[in-house]
Amino acid sequence: MRIATWNINSITARLPRLLGWLESSGTDVVCVQETKCSDEQFPYDELRELGYEAAVNADGRWNGVALISRVGLADVVKGLPGGPAYEGVQEPRAVSATCGGKVRLWSVYVPNGREVGHPHYAYKLQWFEALRAAVADNAAGELPFAVLGDYNVAPADEDVWDLSAFEGQTHVTAPEREALAALRGTGLTDVVPRPLKYDHPFTYWDYRQLGFPKNRGMRIDLVYGNGPFAKAVSDAYVDREERKGKGASDHAPVVVDLDV
Repeated sequence: MRIATWNINSITARLPRLLGWLESSGTDVVCVQETKCSDEQFPYDELRELGYEAAVNADGRWNGVALISRVGLADVVKGLPGGPAYEGVQEPRAVSATCGGKVRLWSVYVPNGREVGHPHYAYKLQWFEALRAAVADNAAGELPFAVLGDYNVAPADEDVWDLSAFEGQTHVTAPEREALAALRGTGLTDVVPRPLKYDHPFTYWDYRQLGFPKNRGMRIDLVYGNGPFAKAVSDAYVDREERKGKGASDHAPVVVDLDV
C-alpha cells in the first residue's frame, strides 16, 4: 500500500496537479491538509472518476483536511475528540479512517501558533495534548496506525535550513518539540523520509525569497506511526518534484510504501 501526506494549500487551486499526481504516483491513500474549501466545494466527482473516495472535514475557511483513498474508507471520525476550540470555533483540523481494512490513518493540520506568547500558540499546545490523548489507544494497538500531516513543528535543529533564522519564532521552540516527544511517547515513531535531492528531507519551502531554489526548507510534514506501521515501511521519500513549477503548493508530498 502506498500512502502519502500533502499540505495541498487549496485543493481547488491545486486540483489538476493532485489528479495528475494521483495517476502518476500510484498512491492508494493520500492525507491532505489545507483544503480551503467547504464540503460542498470538495471535488468528490473528479476524484471518483479516478476511483477514489474521500472522507472530508472542512468548512471553507483556512483549514480543512481529508483522506482520499482508492482502497476503501471505514469507521470515519471527523474532528479531534476532546480537542480545544479557538475563539469559540472547533476548527476542521483532523479526520481519521481505516483504509483497506489494514491500516488506520489520521490526517491532521496542527495549528500554526503564529508567534510565541500569542493565544494561538497556547491553542497549538492544547491541540497537541488533545491529539496525544486521542491517539494513545491506537498507537499502542496491533493494527498498523499512523498520524500524518502538517505538524507545524520541526522535530530537530537539522529540520530547518538555518536555525538562526528561526530564533524566537514558532515551529522550533522547546514546548512544541516537547509536545512532539509526548506524542511519540504513546508508542509512535517518526518515519523519516529520504530526500530525492540534497542531504535533508525538507517538506516545506516558503514562496518568498527564492526559498525553494535555494533549498531554504523545513521538515514539518511528518508521519508518526506505531510499531506495526513502522515495521511495515519498505520505503519513504519526499516527492520534491511536486514542489516545482507554476501553481505548486509550498509543501511537497511525503510518500510511504507499506508491506501490508
